[in-house]
Amino acid sequence: MAEVLKGVPAAAKLTEELTARCAALKAGGITPTLATLRVGEKSGDVAYESGASKRCEKIGIALKKIVLPENSTKDEILNRIRMINEDDSIHGCLMCRPLDDKDTERSACELLSPEKDVDCMTDLSLAGVFTGSGTGYPPCTSQACIELLDYYGIDVAGKNVAVIGRSLVIGRPVSMLLMQRNATVTICHSMTKNLPEICRNADILIAAIGRAKFIGADFVSAGQVVIDVGINMDNDGKLVGDVDYEAVEPLVRAITPVPGGVGAVTTAVLAKHVIESAERNS
Repeated sequence: MAEVLKGVPAAAKLTEELTARCAALKAGGITPTLATLRVGEKSGDVAYESGASKRCEKIGIALKKIVLPENSTKDEILNRIRMINEDDSIHGCLMCRPLDDKDTERSACELLSPEKDVDCMTDLSLAGVFTGSGTGYPPCTSQACIELLDYYGIDVAGKNVAVIGRSLVIGRPVSMLLMQRNATVTICHSMTKNLPEICRNADILIAAIGRAKFIGADFVSAGQVVIDVGINMDNDGKLVGDVDYEAVEPLVRAITPVPGGVGAVTTAVLAKHVIESAERNS
């Protein structure tokens, strides 16, 4: 049976470290603060906001919750971003995405101060991920994959990694983070030929394609580490990943569960970025 790479212990360890760093900042007169901006009442946004809030409260990070009506105008949303930019007490901003209006979302991402962009909304933060300059912060989910590998002592240097998915939220940024650690990465997508074969030949497989149970037994081989980033609902209304866990788990060396894997670490990474922002500006 595969080793199950649970996210909860990794998140707990990170939370413990961050709590100490937060206390040190407060002792120096700085209270790390996160602003959350949510438009409407989408269940996924509410759940993510709630999870982020609980994590921050546990660590000692202060919260400023901003909730706007679903029918808010572009100007109303952008004005809130401006207020966050101008408030020196705020060290990070989490805006729940996607917004219904793509133009408004793009404008909000462009407007946010990069120094407060703790979830890689801005182009400057994304450029920092791709260049390895250290500017800004990577997307929290992408960084959560790295934190999980680190916690379980899985060294990626010199390893072949197949990443299924090329989004700017997970696929491409996590590939850059892996390459910064000297992994050899193949970015795969829906048009990739011989996809199962490419995946079978990888040492590490990261699934972020957004299709329930897409990765079956024919995609994996013995000795692999499988990181499942997918969050989907199957035909029975059950939360599942991109990997068919029951089919894959007996065949590989290690695998993350869904739920309880990468997602459990994401809010801890968000808190880490807020603490780092506060430390940079202390």
